[in-house]
Order: sequence, then C-alpha cells, then structure tokens
Amino acid sequence: MKDILIGGAWPYANNSLHIGHLAALLPGDIIARYHRGCGNNVIYVSGTDCHGTPITVRAKKEGINPIDIANKYHNEFTNSFKSLDFSYDFYTATMTLEHKKQVQEFYKIILNNGYIYEKEEEQDFCPKCNEYLSDREIIGTCPLCGGHAMGEQCDDCLSPINPKELKDKKCKICNTNTIVKNNKHLYFKLSSFQDILNEYVESHKDNWRKNAYNETMKYLNLGLIDRATTRQLTWGVDVPVDGYEDKKIYVWIEAVLGYLTATMKVCKDRNIDFESFVTDHKDLITYFVHGKDNITFHTIIYPALLSAINPKYQLPQKIISCEYVNMNDEKMSKSKGNLITMDELASTYNKDTVRFYMILNGPEKKDVNFSSDDLILVHNKFLVGVIGNFINRNLSFVNKKFAGVIKEAEIDVNITARTKAIYDEVGSLINDGELKEALNKIIEYATLGNKYYDERQPWIQVKEDISLFNETTYTCVYIMANLFNLLNPFIPSSADKIKKMLSLQSFKWEEYKLNGDMKINNLELLFNRIDTL
Repeated sequence: MKDILIGGAWPYANNSLHIGHLAALLPGDIIARYHRGCGNNVIYVSGTDCHGTPITVRAKKEGINPIDIANKYHNEFTNSFKSLDFSYDFYTATMTLEHKKQVQEFYKIILNNGYIYEKEEEQDFCPKCNEYLSDREIIGTCPLCGGHAMGEQCDDCLSPINPKELKDKKCKICNTNTIVKNNKHLYFKLSSFQDILNEYVESHKDNWRKNAYNETMKYLNLGLIDRATTRQLTWGVDVPVDGYEDKKIYVWIEAVLGYLTATMKVCKDRNIDFESFVTDHKDLITYFVHGKDNITFHTIIYPALLSAINPKYQLPQKIISCEYVNMNDEKMSKSKGNLITMDELASTYNKDTVRFYMILNGPEKKDVNFSSDDLILVHNKFLVGVIGNFINRNLSFVNKKFAGVIKEAEIDVNITARTKAIYDEVGSLINDGELKEALNKIIEYATLGNKYYDERQPWIQVKEDISLFNETTYTCVYIMANLFNLLNPFIPSSADKIKKMLSLQSFKWEEYKLNGDMKINNLELLFNRIDTL
C-alpha cells in the first residue's frame, strides 16, 4: 500500500469558480479516486485562499469586512465542488484558526532555522488614511504609455509595472497623494535554495508536465531572489514576531503552507503520524494539481519552504499543471462576458457529462477552446452512442426476453485478456497524469464491447443456440462490470448506476470477476441524448 498526498490548488475567494478552475483541479479528483480504488492510503486536500490585498481592497470599497467576502466565496466554492462530485478528504480555508496557528508555528521554525531576516525599505504611505499602502491600493500614471495604472499593471497598455516607478501616485481609497516612508519587513532567503532547487527540478522533470519544467527553469535561470514574507495588511495571519503587530504574513507563504496544515488535520483525524507521512520515503507519492499560472508556487516556493522547515520532508513529486481554457479563442474574462462558471455548467448539464468532457477536451498540453456545442457533441457521441448504447442494448434485450435474468456462462478469453491488460494501461496513464489518453482507452474498451455484440449477433443466437447467446450476454455483462470500475474515477455517479443495475460489489481497481447468475435491477438509461438548439 502506498501513501498518496494530492494537493489541489487553493482558489482565491474573490470571484466565482469558472471552467478554467474546473479544468485545472478536476485531475486531482480522478487521481484520488483511482488510488483509493487501488487500496492506497490517500489524503486529498485543498481549501479556499481567503487573505491578501484584493479581498482587503474590495472590502474597503464595499464598506464590509473581508471575512464577509471570504465566507461568501468559501461557501460557494464548497457547494460548487460538491455539485461536480469532488471527493476531497478535507476542503478547508486559510481563515480557520487551525490553519493560522499552524502557519505561525511553521513560520517560527523557518525563522529559527535562519531563513528569515529583517530588512528596511521605502514604501508608499497615505498621510490621510495614515497607513502604508500595498501595490493594489495605489493608482497612478503608467511610466511607459502615460495611461491609467493600478498596482502592478497598466490598465491601458497592460504592461507589468514596478509600483515604485508609477508617476503621480495616489491612494486608491481616498485619492490623496502618497508619500514615501521607510518601513521594515521580514524576508525569506529564497536565494539560499537555488542549488537545491536546481538539483530537485532536474531529478523530477520526468514526472512533470512540460509547461511546469519550462516555467520553473525560466525562473531558476534568472536566479532566485529573496521575497518579503510580511505585508502591511489588517486581514490575514498575524506575524509571530515582536514588532510586527501591524503586519500580516504575506499570502504567498501562508496559503501554500495550507497543504501542510490541511494534511496535518487529516492525519490527526485518522490517527496517522504527520511527520512520518510527509517525510520522504519510498511508499509516498505526492501530486500537486493546478493551472499554469500557479506553477512556480508549487515548483519553487513550496519546495523551498518545505526545505526550510524540514529538509526531510518530501518535495512535490508529480506536477499536474494544465494550460488555459479559452472561450471563443480568447482568454476568459468577466468584463468580456465570455466566462462560464462551474455552477452554470453543473446546473445546465449532467455532472458526469461535464467531468467527461473537461477531461476528454482538457488543456493537458495546450490551450483548448470551450464550446457548449462541442460538449453536447461529445456527450451524444461517446456517453450516449458508445458507453450508454452498449449497456442499454444488452440489458434491455435481456430484460425483455428473460425478465432481467442473466445466466452464468463462459466468458470469451480474448475479452478477459484485453480486460486485464487495460487496467494496467489505464492505471499507468492515470498515475502519470495522462488522463485524456486514459479516458480514450476506456472509450476504446466500450467500443470493443459494441463490436463484440454486433459480431456475435445475440438477437439471432437467442433463436438458434441459447448457450452461445448466454456466453455473449455474460461476456458483455463482464465488460459492463469492468466499465463500472474503469469509469469510476472519471464519472462516479454514472458508474454507480451501472453498479446498482447489476448489483455489483464496491469499486476496486482490478478485474471484476463475475460469479453465478445475475438479475438486472431497475434498468434505466445511463445517459439521455441532448438535442442541440
């Protein structure tokens, strides 16, 4: 039995989850379900990222508390994941007391290990608000094009900007001209881990998607620089250092440590020794699942923090980083009106249709274009036309002719040989994060079932040789039972329907062997065809 730790990226509590989030995070659920089927000890965690400047700025603008925004989206996220059958062992939030306390403990360990130091620097200050300003609390004139700029980017030319280079800087809250004052912050010695991370990346690149390796090497080749760990905010995790009562731990460090705090909570609930679980050992496999905009947090920042806390902790092994999902060949944007939320998808279509499509058309290796017409086409072609058709045509015939009784018979040896092989093939692909190819192989297996049924012609066998008919039917039901297992990580709700109709045992990632006569229970269509407008 293996220990499996799967971390899904923590979505930020400032807007609804959209299909890009779904495409990035869904692979984690499939991998978790697969490993549970293998009998492995799985801990699958994630949570809502609740702190940071955007939430603070928005709360000030709306005249509410940051916790109100965080609570709203955390509850929404939790329901969104449930609606699409995500099976997190623990989905939490960075605003919980448990997370805050444990992050402070980790912060003190990093400090005591010599990887945090104090540095004084100039920072923009609003004399009217009487407070230091973060990047997103500053507006001004772009030094490149003269356009309106806010924070770290120009609204007009979209160029990234160092806030120190902005002209005519004003406080975004009260529009007062800013002044510059010295302020002290605590910095993390990220540069100290340059050599360790160079070696780490080279030794793990075969387990990473190509975009993860390329993006990580871009930063490593530029040379790592130290990063501030403190932020001038009132909403976040308190800095456990005297003299820093007016600051919070920067969100980049406390949010990514959520993988540890969440894992620690699951270990505690299961009476598992946390230190033993996360320490590098041959039976531990770790997956980190996210979009390409989060790559360096998982391949540079998080490994460096782990090394700073305890060099024996296992660094991320498998990086499952997806590309982007576009709408109408453009990057999704709320302002452009080309954004579809997870909730909209879940309420419009069958949840397994959504899961199936987002893997089969997923952005594993390149950006993809989402289309509702394409989703309907995939549903009708594969779920209805291949998988659903194979199951329905077989069971409907038996239900009609034999009152749903399936007689035990010999199973075709060629089919059993192919079935045993496909578990290894698909399992290996899922283990490596090659989910699109894994799902295609399952479709091929269902297609094999349809071909076998057509070639054997049971509608003729039932009249001419009942023993051959029974062999054909029993072999087809054997394929269905194994489709229940194979499909379970991808479309668990529909797989459960197969289980109930055939009274199958619980899901396991191994050949399902039939034994004795069977009886069909409450036959129903697995999928209904969707008519296009």
